[in-house]
Amino acid sequence: MRGDHAPGDALKPQDLAKEQGVSLAVVREALVRVVGDGLADRLPNRGFAVPAFSDRRWQEIAEARRTIEPVVLRMSIERGDVDWEARVRAAHHRLARTPAYVAEEGEYYSAAWSEAHRVFHRTLLEGCGNPVLLETFDRMWTASELARRWSAHRNPDRDGIGEHRRLEQAALARDADTAAEVLAQHLTLTAAGLTGDA
Repeated sequence: MRGDHAPGDALKPQDLAKEQGVSLAVVREALVRVVGDGLADRLPNRGFAVPAFSDRRWQEIAEARRTIEPVVLRMSIERGDVDWEARVRAAHHRLARTPAYVAEEGEYYSAAWSEAHRVFHRTLLEGCGNPVLLETFDRMWTASELARRWSAHRNPDRDGIGEHRRLEQAALARDADTAAEVLAQHLTLTAAGLTGDA
């Protein structure tokens, strides 16, 4: 997540075990889990690797998110109560006040900002009241984390702060059409950052 390994790089269990000061078994188990989350590839007879940023899976995940999340956001806007509104406002405030980059964490998003970002997007959808839809969001979010970081790195002039502010404003104004449109555009820009279409 910090960008220590470039897209397409081999992830050698022996090297990772040495770097982390843990056993080879621990690293192998961790790599299997990371593969399960869609954040690494298992290559037959060749070990593990970081996915390429041109990998088709990122566009497929983006398509799934653009299909599902605006619908769930509409449900949230319809069903969410005042407590949901307060959580959306608080989550946006935390996101807006958290530095996206911290020098000691490298050139990709900081861990604190990444978590604030996830919480904001999830909170927007929590008003739907459907745990199955929220679990689907959680899986897609995890699977798209590398793509999100790579896209931001390739498109540093993107106005993410403005996009999140417009998303919060539309949701709290209960303007489902605008909120869904802003969210779909937000997700499209992330995917486009990986193809050079941004």
